[in-house]
Amino acid sequence: MKKELLAPAGDMETLKQAVHHGADAIYLGGKKFGARKFATNFEEEQIEEAIRYCHLYGVKVYVTVNTMIYEEEMEEVLSYVQFLYTHGVDAVIVQDLGLIRILREMLPDLPIHASTQMHTHNQEQLRILEELSVQRVVVAREMSLDEIQQLDTSMELECFIHGALCVSYSGQCLFSSMLFSRSGNRGACAGVCRLPFQLMEDGKPVPTEGEYLLSMRELNTMRHIDALMESKIDSFKIEGRMKSPVTIGFIVSLYRKLIDGYESGQPYTITEEDQKHLMGLFHREFTDGYLFHSSFPHLMNIHSPNHIGYPIGKVVSVTSSQVEILLTDTLSQGDGIRFLHSQSGMIVNYLYHSSQKLISSSPSHTHVFVERKGPVLVGEPVMKTFDFSFVSAFSKYEEKKIPITMKAVASSGSFQLEVSDSLHTVTKKGDFVSLAEKAPTSKERVEQQLSKTGNTPFVVTSIDLVMEDSLFLPIASLNALRRDALLELQNLREESSRPMTFQEKPSFSSYPLAEKLTYSALVRTEEQLQACVSLGIDYLYTPNFSLYQKYKNTLPIFYRLGRVKAHHPPMENERLLIGETGSLCYTSSNEVFSDYYLNVANRSMVDFLFERGVQKVTLSIECQPSQVFSLLSSYLKKPNVEVILYGWIEAMVMKYCPLSYLVPRKEKGSCATCRNGKNYTLKDRNGAVYPLVQEKELTHVFFYQPIEREVSTYFSMGIRSFRFEFLNETEEEVRTIIKKLRKEL
Repeated sequence: MKKELLAPAGDMETLKQAVHHGADAIYLGGKKFGARKFATNFEEEQIEEAIRYCHLYGVKVYVTVNTMIYEEEMEEVLSYVQFLYTHGVDAVIVQDLGLIRILREMLPDLPIHASTQMHTHNQEQLRILEELSVQRVVVAREMSLDEIQQLDTSMELECFIHGALCVSYSGQCLFSSMLFSRSGNRGACAGVCRLPFQLMEDGKPVPTEGEYLLSMRELNTMRHIDALMESKIDSFKIEGRMKSPVTIGFIVSLYRKLIDGYESGQPYTITEEDQKHLMGLFHREFTDGYLFHSSFPHLMNIHSPNHIGYPIGKVVSVTSSQVEILLTDTLSQGDGIRFLHSQSGMIVNYLYHSSQKLISSSPSHTHVFVERKGPVLVGEPVMKTFDFSFVSAFSKYEEKKIPITMKAVASSGSFQLEVSDSLHTVTKKGDFVSLAEKAPTSKERVEQQLSKTGNTPFVVTSIDLVMEDSLFLPIASLNALRRDALLELQNLREESSRPMTFQEKPSFSSYPLAEKLTYSALVRTEEQLQACVSLGIDYLYTPNFSLYQKYKNTLPIFYRLGRVKAHHPPMENERLLIGETGSLCYTSSNEVFSDYYLNVANRSMVDFLFERGVQKVTLSIECQPSQVFSLLSSYLKKPNVEVILYGWIEAMVMKYCPLSYLVPRKEKGSCATCRNGKNYTLKDRNGAVYPLVQEKELTHVFFYQPIEREVSTYFSMGIRSFRFEFLNETEEEVRTIIKKLRKEL
């Protein structure tokens, strides 16, 4: 299979830039149900236009429907996907397993791609998606190329190769949702990881060189193109539906050259000029990412979360109104600059020569003056963040032309024209040919007229004309026939509609019913466990395997499995609380409940889990009471679902370890930080403190305070299973919390 270069488009201009600079496919989102809510995105009629435009140039279109879906939205989502299907979308990119379950039944021919929001990172997850006839999987960005190579699947594999990185596993971040009520699982991420934090050790600050402790660099794998081309990856994905048209167009153009160079045996080398333009368009510093085993210092940019550009000089002097710069590169009017250390920036509207004369541009090794619009430090680097002349020039791209061939036969009384693009052939006939009474029309003139494609997207590469002598062809009629043929060929290329072949929405009538009123508690210590037992808690959950082993034969205790699992060793006759879909492999020989990490928000997802043997489903903590009510109202009898009543919620889970990167330690080799018995937290700019918990190679960031819900609200809806999630509470605190909330009922 030929490697696909997949580009993002937040609007029509970006789409055209990507198409004409070499993208094989485009992914875009509508106004709803896409994981980039704040991109411009496409209205439905614009999606129709985008599909026709891309198909004209042989480029595929994938539309994102990659948010968590609430029950009350399901009918609207299905109607939207039916619209996409009938208008010829090449695939939909989906996060919600419940939606995939329905689409697979209703639209069996619709290609579905599993979004990176699905957190797919192991073989067992792939098997489930294969069972659902998913065509392609976008693997988790935390996977290395070596790990991807070990995957065994019939599905296509897609991987991000360039652009912004999430510090949390995608689909597993609740930080924005909990802090700002803007859900990353609903496309409204507020970018909390780009905000400043302070690392604390036992309540005291740990000195760090920068304050953006969760901010990752920009992924850039251009120097690894050979390894990518030789890998199992089928589609190379560029991130950036909120980036500018020129940024996407230029990135696409470079990867196109690299891919084509590899395939032709004439490798393309990224030039210094290429690198400079790349850094000038968007640059948080670049990283090879987890894909190529970058270490934490080369994954993170803790100094700045924003576009920093490339160096063009340094500050020589500062007055109250002006800044003097010694240039090491060109600076022009209209360029954007940033003073690196003071973090201030500006567009250069007025540029002055050393003589204070206004100038339009100045070369390297000269002194210039610009207006002062904020704090500036003498000696600090000056970065160019916007190159006006480059962006202006690159914006004026040349549209691709589609090569076509023509065959024509001219004889007395008739003219037949056949136009082909190798995929489609159009034949047109005309009766406008006659014997010439005076000057006949020459063969050269006919070929000249046929080759005039004007503003159409076509270019004629060859004309095979058979023509009798002494014929007269009216040029206007010949031109009209050619225009009709090219228009029909264009329509054939753009035509994308499908017949309506919808099936019935699947149903599931047999499911575990709600139990009598039960309480469960997640505990981490033996003291917490004993407090819960003394108060008659019905189910216990713990991530502490030793604690589970000690009590599994005497108490109703479940072992909470990780939500990041590379492998699934055999387990039998255990009680398990699972946190990722691959662990559904355990349902046949164990008692299994599912955790809130699975982002369950609609009936179809609940049914999906019940169908696969889960006996109790925990709903997403992002479900508000009205959404829980909507979900439960779709059942005749209440299902066995659980909500969290009180608890410390994980805001994110990261492969990145800020402790091993930022905490000084004496020991070399394996990290001893977690064994020093100290308590580490992150403190935000408002003084909120977020606990950190290390688990082998993972870092869990907890919200700064526990959530607490009104139990009577959920009880009145039919919920009968309630959970407490404890973190560091003492035995007495556990008792107080449980007694208080149970008293409400």
